[in-house]
Amino acid sequence: MLINAELHCHNSFSNFHVGEEEPPYDCNISIRDQLVRSYNLGLDAIFVTNHNTLDGYHQLLEYKNDHEKFQKIDVFPAEEITIDNGAHVLAYGIHDEIPAGISLEEVIDMVRSQGGVSSAPHPFSLLDALRDSAKKCDMVEVFNSNNVDILSNARATQFALDNKMIQVAGSDSHVLSTLGRCVNVIDSENNLDDILQAMKRGKINISQTGYALQSETLSHLKYKINNSKEYLLDYISEHYPNAKWLLTLLLRLYDSNQNSHMWSLFYKIARYLMRRISQKINFQNQDPSFMKDRNLVTMFKMAL
Repeated sequence: MLINAELHCHNSFSNFHVGEEEPPYDCNISIRDQLVRSYNLGLDAIFVTNHNTLDGYHQLLEYKNDHEKFQKIDVFPAEEITIDNGAHVLAYGIHDEIPAGISLEEVIDMVRSQGGVSSAPHPFSLLDALRDSAKKCDMVEVFNSNNVDILSNARATQFALDNKMIQVAGSDSHVLSTLGRCVNVIDSENNLDDILQAMKRGKINISQTGYALQSETLSHLKYKINNSKEYLLDYISEHYPNAKWLLTLLLRLYDSNQNSHMWSLFYKIARYLMRRISQKINFQNQDPSFMKDRNLVTMFKMAL
């Protein structure tokens, strides 16, 4: 049989697990809303991929089992793990949580010891990316809805073709409307063991892709900013002391009018600059290590 599956989505249980370098609030999708949308989209299966935790999977499964309406949707365990260099790895089909901060090799060994499948999410994005090390995973995410620079996905697709890797797509959903934006079709019986075997054998195909809209990206940012202001102020003080006055002013302006058209303009400018940086990193072999410093001046210079 053919299973329509969502392979990369988050819910509210991802909050406070993202890591010290990220705002603590990651996603506001409730487990009920996640199941209702999955049902309305006609999805057969979803893998919950919260950051560095299996929380959210267990609660979703319990809620599903308590409601007859959702019985035809299968919910499977997964985790998006932050490794020691800050990059992310997806682990499908695991039942024991894998800790953050260990090496890629250790993560892959732990996934395999649990009979799971590893995947490289957004492998050529500007942050959190495995890049060439993605070849060590079982699968590679060649399309991620949040890679709105587009070039990151193009580079991932070429990488997968060059290395003859199994290709998948991920919605990387952090707002409800992007759940199911990317769908993969798995040729398998709808149970975890068969699905994992099908993944390993490449019996999986991308059937639908789509990028997050500007309104969806801004909605996600609004949630993170509104709930993480204390963190953001501390982060600015620590990492951008010279620009603290400017960034603090921007936060105050944002608080005064969160729906201003100015923020749409900021988004368009940021996307343009990201695309410029992505071109240099992904197609002109520029060393991407400067991105980890998150130095705004360096990033701006690189984009020019």
